[in-house]
Amino acid sequence: MKSETHAGFTGPHLELIALSEKVSRVIPPLWPLEATVAVNPFLGHTGQSLAQVSAKLGRIAGLRVTMPNAWYRARIAEGRITAADLEAALAEAPAGAPATVAALKAAAEAEQETPEALPTLAHLAQEVSGVDWPGLIEARIGAWAAGYFDAGQALWQVTAGRGAYESWQIFASRDLTPEISGLTGFAARVAAQPGRARVALSLACDALGLEAGAAESYFHQLLLGLGGWSQLARQRLWQAEMDGQAEPITTDLLTIRLVWEAALFAQYGDQIAARWADIRATHATPACATPAQLAACVLQEAAERAAQRDLAEVLEAEVPEKVQARPMLQAAFCIDVRSEVFRRALESLYPGIQTLGFAGFFGLAHGHRNFASDVIEARLPVLLAPKLSSTATAPSAAGADQAARFGARAARAWGRFKLAAVSSFAFVEATGPVYLGKLLRDALGQAPRHNIPPAPQFSAEFTLTERIATAAAILRAMSLTGDFAPLVLLVGHGARVVNNPHASALHCGACGGYPGDANARLLAGLLNEAEVRAGLIAEGIDIPHDTVFVAGMHDTTTDAVTLYAQDPGCAVIPALLERAQMVLQEAGALARTERALRLPRAGKGGDIGARSTDWAETRPEWGLAGCNAFVAAPRDRTRGKPLGGRAFLHDYDWRQDDGFGVLELILTAPVVVASWISLQYYGSVVAPEVFGAGNKLLHNVTGGVGVVEGNGGTLRVGLPWQSVHDGAEFMHEPLRLTACVAAPAEAVTGILARHPDLRALFDNRWLHLMLLDDAGRIVQRYRGGLEWQGCREERGIRAAA
Repeated sequence: MKSETHAGFTGPHLELIALSEKVSRVIPPLWPLEATVAVNPFLGHTGQSLAQVSAKLGRIAGLRVTMPNAWYRARIAEGRITAADLEAALAEAPAGAPATVAALKAAAEAEQETPEALPTLAHLAQEVSGVDWPGLIEARIGAWAAGYFDAGQALWQVTAGRGAYESWQIFASRDLTPEISGLTGFAARVAAQPGRARVALSLACDALGLEAGAAESYFHQLLLGLGGWSQLARQRLWQAEMDGQAEPITTDLLTIRLVWEAALFAQYGDQIAARWADIRATHATPACATPAQLAACVLQEAAERAAQRDLAEVLEAEVPEKVQARPMLQAAFCIDVRSEVFRRALESLYPGIQTLGFAGFFGLAHGHRNFASDVIEARLPVLLAPKLSSTATAPSAAGADQAARFGARAARAWGRFKLAAVSSFAFVEATGPVYLGKLLRDALGQAPRHNIPPAPQFSAEFTLTERIATAAAILRAMSLTGDFAPLVLLVGHGARVVNNPHASALHCGACGGYPGDANARLLAGLLNEAEVRAGLIAEGIDIPHDTVFVAGMHDTTTDAVTLYAQDPGCAVIPALLERAQMVLQEAGALARTERALRLPRAGKGGDIGARSTDWAETRPEWGLAGCNAFVAAPRDRTRGKPLGGRAFLHDYDWRQDDGFGVLELILTAPVVVASWISLQYYGSVVAPEVFGAGNKLLHNVTGGVGVVEGNGGTLRVGLPWQSVHDGAEFMHEPLRLTACVAAPAEAVTGILARHPDLRALFDNRWLHLMLLDDAGRIVQRYRGGLEWQGCREERGIRAAA
C-alpha cells in the first residue's frame, strides 16, 4: 500500500499533479473574441528548437510544423532560395540533417512524409468498437464547455460559480449520450468520481497505469486535443497569475479528459491493453526528429535566409537626404506593419513630414472604461498588467452618460428578448418589418453612423509628479525629445468592419485587441497639459509653446484617419489642421492603391473602402499577413525604402538611450509581441488543422468567446483560412521574424544575458536577430550562445561571413 505524503496524496500522485500543472503552461492561451490577441502557438516550446518541436508535435498530434516539400522545391526552382542560402542553413543544421546541398535538394524532392500521431485510448477504443469515440468526446466536452465558458451569449450560464471539473461532473452525470453510444454506466461512473479534480486525476492515472515517465507527453496530447477549450482555460490561468492568484482550470480540463479515457479503458481494456502498454512506453521516451523532419527544418532556415537577403537589399538602398529644417508635421503611428504602407505614402508626398513608429498603446498601461460602460478594458499588451485607469465619461456630461447607460441597458435587454427560447420566433414575426431599413442599409454596404465618445480622462489618482514622469519616459522611448513640429499627431489604429467575429484581431495587438484611439487621446491630452510641459523642462525635454499634440485613429481597412482635434487642450491653428487633414487624405488614397494590388476583387484603390461595410466580405483586409521583419532604428535608416507592409518599424536612437533602458524595453516587449503575431500567422499556415481557425463560411460563434465549425465540437483558434489565403495561394509566407536593431552588440548581448526567456527565442531561432550600422546595412548576425557573426558582401548581396 502506497503511503500518503501530502494532503492525502502519495508521492507518485503528487508528481503526476505537478506534471499536469507543468503541461498546462505548454498550452498557448486563447483570448476571447471581444479582445483577440495574437499568440505564439509554440509559446511553451521556445526552449526547444524547431526540429525538436517538430518531433514532439508530430508524435502527439500528427502535426507538421514546416511547409510541404513542394513549397520549398518551388522556391528553389524559381531561384528564390539559392545555393548560398542552402549552404548557410546547413552550416547551422542540427545533427542528423543532410550533409550537403545536393542531399538537401534531394530531400526537398522526396515524397512528403506525413507524421502519424500516437493513438489515444479513445482511438484504440474506436478501432475495436467501431464507435467514433474521439468525435463523441469532442462533441460532448464541447457541448458542456460552450455553456461553461459562455461570456454573455447565453441567457444563463451552466452551473455558474462552480469550478470547471465540478460543473462538468454535474453535466456528465446527467448526459446519457455516451451510454446510448455504447459506453455502459458512464453517467453513474462520473457521478461516483471524487469531487476534487486532483484526486480524480490521480485515480484515473492509476486505472490507466500511467506513471510520471509517460504522463507528461500524454497529458500534453490530451490537452492539445481539446483545441481552443484548453487554450481558453490557459488564458484564465494566465490572467489569474497576472493578478497574483491561482487557477486550477487547466488541470480540471485534463482531469475531465482522463476520466473519459479511464471509462473507455474499463470497458475495452481486455482488447486494447497490450497496445496501450506499447503506447505508454513510447510516451516515456524522448521524441526524436526523423531525417525528413530535420531536412524540412533546414529548408525552412534556408527560406528565411532568402527573405533576409531580400530585406538586406532593401535596407541597403540609397537613403533620401534628411530634411534638416523643423518638420511641418510629425506623426507617430503604431509599429504595426499596416502602418508602414501609410507612413511611406505620407512621406513620399511631403518630404517635410516626419513619421515615427512606436507600440500602439503609446506606453500607457491602463485599464479603460468606455463611455456608458462598466466593463474595464485592458488596453495594453497582455504581457503587462494595468497600472493606471481611465474613463471616457465626461464629468460635464453626467446627464448624457445616464441616458446612454439606460439606452445601453435597454439594448441589452432587447437583445436578450430576441434570443430567448420562448420569444425568439414571435420576435421575428412581430418585428421583422422594423428591420427592413437596417437590412437594406447593410445590403447596400452603407456604413452605420459612428459616434465619437467623449475624450478619455485619467483617474484623479494619477498625480502631477506621476504624469510628468510618465510623459518623459514615453517621449524618450519614442526617441522624441527635441525638434518638435508645430503639430504632432499621435495615431492609434483599429478596423471598422461588419459581420466579422474576428474583428478584434484586426485591432491593435499592443492595445490588448482593442482600437488604439483611447491611448492616443490620453497621451495627446497629457502632453498638452501646461503643468506637464513645465515639469518636462526639468527632465531635459523642452516642448515649444506652439507645438500641439492631436490624437488620431487610422482605420486600417479603409486607410482613413480621423483626428480628434476637438479634444481639450488641442488648440491647433485651423489652417495647420486643414493642411494635415488634406495630406492624410492624399496619403490614404495612395496607400489604398498599393493595398488593392494584393486584395482579391480590388482592381483599384477606390474598391477598398466598400469592403469594410460589406457583410459578405470574408477578406476586408489582410491584417498583418506578410509580416517578416522588425526594425528598431532611426527612421532615416528605413525612410523611402519599400518594405511592402511586411516590417514592424520602431523608432530608436541608441545614442539618446543612456544605459540602454529603452533598448531593453523594445527587445523584451514590442519584439516579443511582434514574434507572437508572426508565429501565429506561421502556425495558421503550416498547421491550420490545429493552429488555424478554419473556414469563415462555416463559423458559428459560441459562448461569445470563440468560433466552432458547424454546430459544435472543438473551439477553433488562430487565424481563419481566409486571413492567410486568397483562394489560390498563401498571402502569408510562413517565416520566423527577423529583428534588426541599430545598436552596439555589447548592449544587445547584455540584455539577452539578463533575460533568459528572451534569449531562448533567439538561441532556438524562433526569432532571428541582426544588427544594423549607421547606413542601415545588416552587419552582424546573432548565432546563439551570446555570440555574433560578422557579415560581408558576396555577389552584391549581404551574406554570412
